[in-house]
Amino acid sequence: MTPSSPARRWLSAARRFGGSTGNGPLLLAVLLLAFAVWPPRVQLQRPVFNWQVSFDITQSMNVEDVELNHTAVSRLTLARAAMRDVLGALPCGSKVGWSIFADYRSVVILTPVEVCSHYEELLASLERIDGRMRWANASNVSKGVTWAVRGARSIGPDTGFVFISDGQESPPLRINETPPMTDIKPGDVKGWLIGVGGDVPVPIPKTGSNGEPAGYWRADEVVQGSAMGGTLNHEHLSELRQDHLRSLAELVGVNYRRLNKPDALMTAMLDSRYAQQVPTDTDLRWIPALLALLLLVWRFAPDLGWLRERQPAKREKKAIDSVPPRGLTRPA
Repeated sequence: MTPSSPARRWLSAARRFGGSTGNGPLLLAVLLLAFAVWPPRVQLQRPVFNWQVSFDITQSMNVEDVELNHTAVSRLTLARAAMRDVLGALPCGSKVGWSIFADYRSVVILTPVEVCSHYEELLASLERIDGRMRWANASNVSKGVTWAVRGARSIGPDTGFVFISDGQESPPLRINETPPMTDIKPGDVKGWLIGVGGDVPVPIPKTGSNGEPAGYWRADEVVQGSAMGGTLNHEHLSELRQDHLRSLAELVGVNYRRLNKPDALMTAMLDSRYAQQVPTDTDLRWIPALLALLLLVWRFAPDLGWLRERQPAKREKKAIDSVPPRGLTRPA
């Protein structure tokens, strides 16, 4: 006869012990806890997302004309805060990477990594994205968008892009000027252009190479629109250029949304149209752990039997309280 395996012998002993002692629920709870600690590998089809997010880090993004928790903050600060919320909401299996935009390039600094296993690293690197990483003061947003498309396309066919900017070109574009994009087919890469900023033109803070404040840009320090054949002559001031971002979104075949509150970015990046249904490892340990907890509560916590044991004691106490003291009579 083939000897039984240790697991079978253990289960047989557990059944005998449970049957003889009435501790079946306790043993079942132990088994469930074992499954919670050493769970089998489970793969389920679930929606995941794959994004390469590009942040505009030019100086106009330091304008404090947006709010976060009822406090005025810079556009870049609001963008980072909104992205933190997205990281916490993306389902496991999703991937996110970082790019930064300045001058005319959107440069990949971190290719997409899985959000759950790299959550702390993504948060830490996100907090370090600021104007100190800027390598030039120019802001050719239209070219930056096309480079964001190229960057996402080079990572993989399932990678979408998010480009967050106020849309201000510096120097301004010439009339009817469009970015070179002969290698880009509209809609070739899915994604979003996210606009951030207020509607009223305000001064742009000037910063040094290390991010230290250096006053504000003056009109005579920047190229004005009239010099490029345009009509705007307040390029030393900044507001959200929504019309320009919308036209760029249409040009590359993506959608546009305004970031006027943090959850606007989350709604965009968790849009089901951009999800991929893929088999992913799914953590189901909470199910046997919860069942084990319920069994332990049922086994050890006060239950109906415990209440029944207390009820006679309560009735006896009431009967004792109802007996009048000696020498006294109950009033009629």
